[in-house]
Amino acid sequence: MKQRIITGVIAAVLFIGITLYGSWPFSLLILLLTGIGMYELLRMKGLEFSFIGGIGLLLAVLIALPQQWMQNLEPFTKTDAIILAVLLLLVVTVIQKNKTDYNHISFVLFSSIYVGFGFFYLEETRILENGIQILFLILFMIWATDSGAYFVGKSMGKRKLWPVISPNKTIEGAVGGIFFSLLVGIISYAVNFVELSLIHILVISVVAGIFGQIGDLAESAFKRIYDVKDSGTLLPGHGGILDRLDSALFVFPLLHVLHLLG
Repeated sequence: MKQRIITGVIAAVLFIGITLYGSWPFSLLILLLTGIGMYELLRMKGLEFSFIGGIGLLLAVLIALPQQWMQNLEPFTKTDAIILAVLLLLVVTVIQKNKTDYNHISFVLFSSIYVGFGFFYLEETRILENGIQILFLILFMIWATDSGAYFVGKSMGKRKLWPVISPNKTIEGAVGGIFFSLLVGIISYAVNFVELSLIHILVISVVAGIFGQIGDLAESAFKRIYDVKDSGTLLPGHGGILDRLDSALFVFPLLHVLHLLG
């Protein structure tokens, strides 16, 4: 527990400090986290040191590049990068005579898009007007959801939510997580933490509360399929980057796709 607390405090201070500063240090942090997160997924599949793993890692980082940095690569776009990666991965299946099959390349391509766009939309949120407040509001909602689901589930949970994927999660805990996310939203509105209407904040709260938990379940499914306890060991007592940011990788892209942040 002591190690977990120390790691959590150090990681939080570094992340908050760099996020508040913004600019290129935040962009570099996002790209670093993208690379680590992608490596964790490749490691689950045993592809971390493979050629196709390298393609996937590069693709994830390219997708996560902030828009202003991508302008330096014009006319090359992220769509071009995805198409080129697909073709390269197919070429590898031919060269290796099906030792690398569609299961491998599908995993690499899917993981690159999942991790790359997940971190990209973290960056996109930071550069919005009032982006710092919005970013931390959503993170507070996600953390409140996680804590609320744990404590409510621990004290009141009786009915299993999805035992095949995560046997300890309960329906009561899931409802408690959404309630705590809404509570954060209401408090943020009351103290005028961010200039959004109450309805807008409540909608974001519900999306964060529901899909934050789905993101967590999706990561749990990965770990169960590949029989690993944690996605990585970078954060002692906390696991890997994906263990800490699995909900965020779901929530931030969804909020942007639904145009709830701007």
